Amino acid sequence: MLTILDKYILKRYLITFLGMLLLFVPIGIMANLAEKIGKIIDNEAPLSEVIMFYGNFTLVIGNLLLPIFLFLSIIFFTSKLASNTEIVAILSSGVSYWRFLRPYMIGASLVAILIFFMGMFIVPNASIGYNEFEYKYFKKGRQVQQTTNIFNQLNDQDLIYVSSFDPDRQIGYNFTYEHFDENEVLDYKISAANIRWVEKDSLYRLTNYRKRKVRDGKELIETKRRLDTIFSFQIDDLTPVSYVADTKNLFELNDFIEEQRKKGASNINSYVLVKYKRWALPVAAFVLTIIAVAVSSVKRRGGMGVNLAFGIGVAFIYIFFDKVFGTLAEQSGFSPLLAVVLPNLIFGIVGLYLLQKAKR
Repeated sequence: MLTILDKYILKRYLITFLGMLLLFVPIGIMANLAEKIGKIIDNEAPLSEVIMFYGNFTLVIGNLLLPIFLFLSIIFFTSKLASNTEIVAILSSGVSYWRFLRPYMIGASLVAILIFFMGMFIVPNASIGYNEFEYKYFKKGRQVQQTTNIFNQLNDQDLIYVSSFDPDRQIGYNFTYEHFDENEVLDYKISAANIRWVEKDSLYRLTNYRKRKVRDGKELIETKRRLDTIFSFQIDDLTPVSYVADTKNLFELNDFIEEQRKKGASNINSYVLVKYKRWALPVAAFVLTIIAVAVSSVKRRGGMGVNLAFGIGVAFIYIFFDKVFGTLAEQSGFSPLLAVVLPNLIFGIVGLYLLQKAKR
């Protein structure tokens, strides 16, 4: 049951958090619009699509920054409580520091639930429109895709490989296609110097084509300088766009990762990282709440400005750690799970230390 103290702090908690969102989200939209307005005009983007884009922009970017907004809002209103000596009065009345912390954790739980449902089910849908608009009008259709050593298992019998892939020209180099029979014995193998998608003819063009198969113990080899043909796969099956995982909800993402793992996708870590980050964001709400309370509940010389400056510094360091470990997971063999756990673990330990110090 919530007491008067719980309701008082929780009310200030949520009102300040909402005010922070209403303040910074429009600023973020205006800053992005000021940067991109030239491209929007040059590419003649329809007004309806622009409005829809910034609606999706609010959901996608806002969800990522919710823990940071929460962190700054707690520092803001808790510093105000401390400067008015309200915290001293609360603790002097016999309320323990851990009891004083309870409404903050209740508030963090509510925000964490919001982050969870947005990240798992709402933001993925918004991410589709957000990314499509980005690549259509801002990046001239140049979608980010993996470009080297691409291996893909299309099904139980067919595998494809290219040593490098140019998404702009839709051409893959050192192409190999292997087909196995029901006994998992290689039936035939096709290789080519490159494979190009010819959109106007809806076919693939292979250069320096070579097909090798074995029939009745004899090796049969077919070669052509150029061959136009049709395959059952799409050119994008060579490698999906990098943001594909961002567009899938919780259940779709799990299925997609399992499908990519069966295909032997070499960039599987980037998809797994997206999954773990969605689970890590709600945890970050609790970690940053603890740090914010520990920092701002003590009255300091310099007041709220010092606490806000410290809070902004911590927020930037947290984002820095998150980006560094995320990059390690995407571009090396570093574990995606550790990449999302370590920032929260490190800052969680720092938060508990600061909390003990503030309690004394």
